[in-house]
Amino acid sequence: MADRVERKFGFRAAWRKWLTPGIGIKRWVALLALSFLALSLALALILNWFLSRAALLILDTAPLLALSLSLGACGIALLYVGARRLSRSIFAPLLQGRRESLIDLMANHVQRANGLRLVALGGGSGLPSVLRAFKGQTDNITAIVTVADDGGSTGILREEFGVLAPGDLRQNLAALADDEALLTQLFQYRFTAGGLQGHSFGNLFLTALADITGSMDRAVIEASHVLAIRGRVLPSTVQDVQLGAEVRTAERGLRRIIGESQIPKAGGTIERVFLLPENARAYPEAIRALLNAELIVIGPGSLFTSILPTLLVDGIPQAIRASNALVVYVCNIATQKGETDGFNVADHVLALERHIGQGVIDVILANNAYPQHNAGQNTHYVQPVPLDHPLRYRYDIVETDLTDPQRPWRHSSEKLQRAMTALLAEHALYKENLQVK
Repeated sequence: MADRVERKFGFRAAWRKWLTPGIGIKRWVALLALSFLALSLALALILNWFLSRAALLILDTAPLLALSLSLGACGIALLYVGARRLSRSIFAPLLQGRRESLIDLMANHVQRANGLRLVALGGGSGLPSVLRAFKGQTDNITAIVTVADDGGSTGILREEFGVLAPGDLRQNLAALADDEALLTQLFQYRFTAGGLQGHSFGNLFLTALADITGSMDRAVIEASHVLAIRGRVLPSTVQDVQLGAEVRTAERGLRRIIGESQIPKAGGTIERVFLLPENARAYPEAIRALLNAELIVIGPGSLFTSILPTLLVDGIPQAIRASNALVVYVCNIATQKGETDGFNVADHVLALERHIGQGVIDVILANNAYPQHNAGQNTHYVQPVPLDHPLRYRYDIVETDLTDPQRPWRHSSEKLQRAMTALLAEHALYKENLQVK
């Protein structure tokens, strides 16, 4: 009973809002009603003329026909003006501040809503280049992000508030925003004095939302609505996890390091990374996204501290294997100090295989351009898979220029988009040929 009363009064309240003075609705509704009246009268007169034409043969029918046609033309004109003005009034809030026309906005909305189902896995530094590559084409983007970070502002907030690591979530939310440049500036802004010194605004924003909503995963969902991002960002797990590593050094042999921020500082060769607890379960929505994907992109990003912490979550590699999607590993362009010093593309892939096994990746997408201009002295490019390496027989390896002209150690979103679109087209053709056979 209470629900029925609430619906009844809610319906009345909604109608009253539509009749609010000054919003430009009532006048055009009235004009549409007048146009329908004119068209109805014209139709009635024409119908009457046809039904009684035999009797009217002896009379002058021209005035009646002229009146009918005039009313019809007037009705059509009023209908056009009324519909156009009413649509402008209704859609004005959507078009405010946009250069697109309404029809372009609607066409783009439909295209993005039916666009490629893409899932990208990794961290906060390399993954945004993939998100930028496709966010203009599809709204069906899901970024699955590691929550094992424990350094800087993120580490303090994890310790003091018990929240999931917000840092990588923050960076990928900014990458999916319409006004990415401004939001990135805002989210990356770090306070330089007082009790907030060292904290980024984005981390504080997500931590506050987590406190309001009750969890970080819910906070990210609400942040997505507030920021009107294209796609969504999901944590790989909602459990409190730490990243550990077995690092071999010449002086101390094999050491066990706990803490994501401590691993690159160990100064040795990383032989294995692991999560604590090791049985951390994947976020269910992340599993659903992987199973429903058409394209799964792993990387780019820090191999041992961003990509593998995401893939080591129980359920993630299994879902990738079970998916029908094309799985592409995007190898880093440059090595990372303290993690992948001296690595080539094959070393990156073998490290992945040691942790999650074979049969997960379909295609390896690697850079083959090594510009020196703008590179700087600290940039050491990742070299290609040797021609005689066994990996060349196990994987489809695609090598192309992926460098950003201004920052050649990073990936160009435009080049990534072109390369992966070509891979998708080849994959679709391959599947089509299999079905024919």
